[in-house]
Amino acid sequence: MAIVVADEPHSRYTCPMFTKLTRSGGHTYVQLVESFRDETGRPRQRTVCTLGRLDEAGGQVDSLLKGLLRAKGMPASTAEAPQVAFESALALGDVWALDQLWKELGFDALAGVFRKARYITPVEHAIRVMVFNRLCDADSKLGVLRWLQTVSMPQIDTAALTHQHLLRSLDALMDHQDAVDDVVAGLLRPLVDQDLSMVFYDLTTIRAAGLSEQTDDVRQYGMAKEGLIARQFMLGVVQTAEGLPIYHEVFDGNQAESPTLMPTLKKVLGRFGHIRRLIVVADRGLLSLDNIDELGKIKLPGGQALEFILAVPGRRYGEFVEVLQAFQAKAAPAEQEIVEETCWHDLRLVVAHHPQRAREQTTLRRERIAALEAQAQAWAGKLDGQDAGISGRGRKLSDSGAKARLYHEVKQAHLARIVKVDLKGDLFSYAVDEGALAQAELMDGKLLLVSNVADLTPAEVVKRYKALADIERGFRVLKSEIEIAPVYHRLPERIRAHAMVCFMALIVYRVMRQRLALAGSDLTPEKALAQLRRIQRHSVRINQAEPITGISTINDIQAQVLQTLNIKKPTHETQLT
Repeated sequence: MAIVVADEPHSRYTCPMFTKLTRSGGHTYVQLVESFRDETGRPRQRTVCTLGRLDEAGGQVDSLLKGLLRAKGMPASTAEAPQVAFESALALGDVWALDQLWKELGFDALAGVFRKARYITPVEHAIRVMVFNRLCDADSKLGVLRWLQTVSMPQIDTAALTHQHLLRSLDALMDHQDAVDDVVAGLLRPLVDQDLSMVFYDLTTIRAAGLSEQTDDVRQYGMAKEGLIARQFMLGVVQTAEGLPIYHEVFDGNQAESPTLMPTLKKVLGRFGHIRRLIVVADRGLLSLDNIDELGKIKLPGGQALEFILAVPGRRYGEFVEVLQAFQAKAAPAEQEIVEETCWHDLRLVVAHHPQRAREQTTLRRERIAALEAQAQAWAGKLDGQDAGISGRGRKLSDSGAKARLYHEVKQAHLARIVKVDLKGDLFSYAVDEGALAQAELMDGKLLLVSNVADLTPAEVVKRYKALADIERGFRVLKSEIEIAPVYHRLPERIRAHAMVCFMALIVYRVMRQRLALAGSDLTPEKALAQLRRIQRHSVRINQAEPITGISTINDIQAQVLQTLNIKKPTHETQLT
């Protein structure tokens, strides 16, 4: 500090003063020192006074500092060691990125739907929170509230959200489903190619919890994709060739697959009427003669016919034995996949044969049959031994018991059409149907596709169908990353609303995947979000003052992820309330 000292009213000289630390007797003292010039103009220093010991708590130095602070109008506590309190860090980066995508895609237009319906509570905020939770840390609706305590949601008053608010927002989704569907279709429409749209349709089963019965309950017992009888509902999804989901529908858990195709396609065409050409690709369970006849009658808004590629289910391969026998002459010596075409019911029938897969399927089937025969021979030997009075190991075996056990093993191996167990006879017997075995081996490695698409080569038809596997990956995302199941809701409309929330999450997920792929990144959406989750919002409070908030440093990897997703970096100013 500099202090002007005036020895006389009009002195031209200033005498700067400063503090100086000195050591004496093991203590540190603070002295006030003046710098001046003597009569000859040479600089000199002199000690004006000793202010006190620096290492003495509450001593003269501390008293002087507090007095100076009071004179300046500042609290005396400023002179003391600051009391710093850190609040828990909140994850920001992942929800920030999702919030930017949500708005960019146009999902925030849902707010207008509910404002128009005169909702007082911000329904769109609750929906947004539930969608983000599916992508970041999928949990129950109660779990969503726990998750909210760990994140810094942009521009949402999370403290005002309650469990009932989330449930009522699900109800609002269904009460205004048509308007919500219009918003979602509107934001998807620019992303769908109007000149040639290849859409894929498939269904999966979603496990549902609970035993209660509700009116119009969609939870029904049926055969799950895992091969078990379970209480479930069916979820149908339509997506584009680029992997973008554009429509979903919830069906009863015991609904057959083929009747769902036509109503679904009609709704898709109603929402995306700008499409000039549409090719539908569907899996085996959706092919039926009724579907084919109805598909041929559907016209696009411009008058063009609907085109399709449908797989023939394995249970119907027997209808194509003559075609396959003629084709087998070319398939038998092949070492690479071959594709041929013929005609069936005035439609194209494309047949593909994969030699390696055929050999694997044939070998596996013969090994299973051999194991079943070995087991059957062992049981037959034990029965013969018992008849001869020879006691064997284990419990006594009966003919009916042996038949039941072998039949169960055959069913488990899916070989009931080939290995025939005589359940009506008195004695244990079985037979291998060589004709059925030969027919099964004829089908090994084969893929049969029915289509009315005229301008695709057979190989292109097969390639288009194989892209259907991407919708299966979408189902895996729904069941793993988004965790759509098991569903604990009881009410049918809540189940449909839950499916809608998961469908929105899948749209955002697939948009992220597209952008990552276009940029050549090897990150998956979940790995990208995991990287961004490390960008945190921190809050610190000093001496009971208002908290100071800030964002953790964004490293190069996180910056690259944001750039790949075409999302600007979060800043303190644009971050939240």
